[in-house]
Amino acid sequence: MTEGRDLADDDKDSKTEAPTAKKQSDAAEKGNVPSSRELSIFATILATFIYLVFFLPESVGRMTEMLRDIFEQPDQWKIETGPDVLALFVRIGWASAALVAPAFILFMVFGVASSVFQNLPTPVLERIRPQASRISPIKGWSRLFSVPGLVEFGKSLFKVVVVGVILFFVLRSEYFGSIDAMFSDPQTILVRMMAAMRKIIIVMLIATAIVAIADLFWTRHHWFTELKMTRHEVKEENKQAQGDPFVKSRQRSLMRDRARRRMIANVDRATLVIANPTHYAVALRYAREENDAPVVLAKGQDLIALKIREIAEKNGIPVFEDPPLARSMFAQVSIDSVIPSVFYKAVAELIHRVYAADAKNKRVR
Repeated sequence: MTEGRDLADDDKDSKTEAPTAKKQSDAAEKGNVPSSRELSIFATILATFIYLVFFLPESVGRMTEMLRDIFEQPDQWKIETGPDVLALFVRIGWASAALVAPAFILFMVFGVASSVFQNLPTPVLERIRPQASRISPIKGWSRLFSVPGLVEFGKSLFKVVVVGVILFFVLRSEYFGSIDAMFSDPQTILVRMMAAMRKIIIVMLIATAIVAIADLFWTRHHWFTELKMTRHEVKEENKQAQGDPFVKSRQRSLMRDRARRRMIANVDRATLVIANPTHYAVALRYAREENDAPVVLAKGQDLIALKIREIAEKNGIPVFEDPPLARSMFAQVSIDSVIPSVFYKAVAELIHRVYAADAKNKRVR
């Protein structure tokens, strides 16, 4: 058991690399995103405060007037038949809905806004997939006494202690006023209760805001830390994303071999070969009906240069040894392209010699 814990600690210590974008996106697809519960609680309390200050007084006033009319003037509301009772309940229902609807809308809007502020909403089936770890008592205890569990306990303790202490000092001054209000007009009691509730909610709002800001940074830091990767994991991910370097190197090697074979196969179509005795060789083709300037069919160095010379000599293609020209053309001209104008004069002289030799051979025959 101790060995397993040590291995887990070592594995955690080896995760020193920041998570890649792919690792973060994969975690998000599984529903593993940083989400602060305290921010949602803060949004709920803020919605409560807005409702209490801006909507509740007017709604309560309308509700009070309606109930007062019902009880003070009962003769206006006959309840002799079923429709009469239904009309009364509909009136009371609409008034109650007008009282509750703003709160419902505010809670929904602020709840969604707090979620969207942290992460864009995405459907995640992983969250609803049954998992044995969610109902396992052992896993539950491990989560309860883990670092995140202790952090949640610390946040709750902070809120209870801080809010309790602040409320004690805030409401202590209202103690005697509350006792006097018990023997005064009922409307005065309601006003005092509303004022006390505002103070309580303001204190809770400030304390929750502090905790929410701290928790927002903590959850993102903890999420980022949990997603850290080892160097081996980063390398493996790069291999999967870009391909195995060994395989890619092998593919490039095969492509070079195929290109080299095609190039060597074209040497027998050359008009002449310019060579540095053993190190460089460039095969050129010139046909007036094909191109205005000579085209490089093949070029090579060392063993490939010797192979080009061998094929040229086997097919009776003239080979001219001109080391400076061979080196320059090898470095500056690519295969299947016409030679630059800087080489026109030197190559034209060699082509002239080839044509002159061909004409002489024809006369001899």
